[in-house]
Amino acid sequence: MNPGILYALGAYLLWGVLPLYLHLLGSVSAMEILAHRIVWSLVTVAILLAVLGRRAWLRRVIEQPALLRRFAVTAGFITVNWLLYIWSIGHGHVVDASLGYFMNPLVNVVMGALLLHERLRGWQKASVLLAALGVAWLTWQAGSPPWIGLVLAVSFSMYGWLRRTAALGAIEGFALEAALLAPLALGYLLWLWLDGSLVFAQSSTGMRLLLACAGPATTVPLLLFAAGARRIPFSLLGILQYLAPTLQWMTGVFVFHEVFDPHKAAGFGLIWLALVIYAAESAWVGLRQSRAPGNA
Repeated sequence: MNPGILYALGAYLLWGVLPLYLHLLGSVSAMEILAHRIVWSLVTVAILLAVLGRRAWLRRVIEQPALLRRFAVTAGFITVNWLLYIWSIGHGHVVDASLGYFMNPLVNVVMGALLLHERLRGWQKASVLLAALGVAWLTWQAGSPPWIGLVLAVSFSMYGWLRRTAALGAIEGFALEAALLAPLALGYLLWLWLDGSLVFAQSSTGMRLLLACAGPATTVPLLLFAAGARRIPFSLLGILQYLAPTLQWMTGVFVFHEVFDPHKAAGFGLIWLALVIYAAESAWVGLRQSRAPGNA
C-alpha cells in the first residue's frame, strides 16, 4: 500500500476523533483551551523544526514583510475556526460542527468561482445547488441558518485558500502562525492566572497533561496530512477527507446522543448527496484527464 494513504488516513482519523479528546476538557473554557492549543502547538513544532534543522525559513520571513502579513491573516482565520470548533464540542454541537467540514469542499468550489473566477462544470453547479437547498432546509426547520457549520466551512476555506499561495511549507507556515498567536495566548493565560481562574493552575496533573497534549493533538495530524498529500493523488485525498466529518458526526449521534431527527437528517441528506455528486464528478474528470493522449 502507498504509505501516503496511511499518512492521510491517520490524519483524518485523528481529526475525526478530536471531539472525544475535547470532551475530556469539558471543565475548561473554550478560550483557555484555545490558548493552550496555540502555546503547546508552538512548543511542539519548534522542537520538531529544531530536530530537523530547518531554520532558513526564518530569514525569508524577516526579509519579506508581505509574507508575515499574509500569515497574520491566516492565523486569524484558523483562530476563528479553532475557537468555534472547541466551543461547539463543549456545548453539544458536534453534529453541527461536522456539517461545516462536510460543506467545506463545496464552499471551496464556490470560492474558486467567486475569488479566482474559475468556471463551474455542470455537475459542480448541481452539487452546489443541492448543498444550498440543504442549508435552506435546515434554516427553515431551525428558524435560523446553521451558522456553526457555515462559519467553520467558510473560515477553513479562506484559511486553505490563503495558505495555498503562501511561500512556506506546511510545518514552517504553521510554526509562524503559532508564533504570531502565542503572545496573545500567553497574555490571556497570564491574565487568567492573575485573576485566579486559570484551570491549568488549579487542576490535577492528569488535566494539565491533557491540556499540554493539545500541542501534539494539533501538530501530529497536520504533519501526517502534509506527508500524505505529497504522496497520493489529490483526487484520492479529496475522497479521504470525508472520513473526518463522518467520524465526528458518528461521535455526535452515537456517543454524545445529540438530536438528529428526520428534519435534520433531510437537510444533511441533501448535502451528502451533493458531496456524492461532487466526488463522483471529480473522480470522473480526473480519470478522463489521466487517460488523455498527452498524459499517456
